[in-house]
Amino acid sequence: MSHTDTALLVIDAQESFRHRPYWQADGLDAYVERQQALIDGAKARGIPVVQIFHVEETGPFSEASGYVTPLAPLSVPADAVFRKTRHSALVGTGLDVWLTRRGIRRVIVSGIRTEQCCETTTRHASDLGYTADYVGEAMLTFPMTDAAGRTWAPDEIRARTELVLAGRFARIATVEQALEG
Repeated sequence: MSHTDTALLVIDAQESFRHRPYWQADGLDAYVERQQALIDGAKARGIPVVQIFHVEETGPFSEASGYVTPLAPLSVPADAVFRKTRHSALVGTGLDVWLTRRGIRRVIVSGIRTEQCCETTTRHASDLGYTADYVGEAMLTFPMTDAAGRTWAPDEIRARTELVLAGRFARIATVEQALEG
């Protein structure tokens, strides 16, 4: 596929997360470096960059909080911005219409919470017929504790998420592989 049918999705890379109790800066520098490389590489190749923000009525994800802004120090020169209230960026946002009108059939998925909004959007995109590149190194997540009391580290969550998506819903790609097409 050519770059003319591709868009980069930057999902929920927003300041709101810094104001959640589970926020940890572990891995933040590596994430920001890889996410920015992906954004810059997409812009250099003429791939549209789509910024997606998660919004809620109250709290740090509300518009009134002032935190629904790009996560510093990321620079996201977006070609389009969408706001979502669900886990999938393709539910109720108009994103699917925007992609379809531009002939985009391939999405590069990146952003914050590997196993939540990024995974859900990837699965949804695949079900809608898009080809998806899931760029785990350009994603950030936080430790989670399961029902049995085991705490999963972000690298374990990433590995699990990539395992269940690979070959079924997405190609697991590095920044460079995603930019190559």
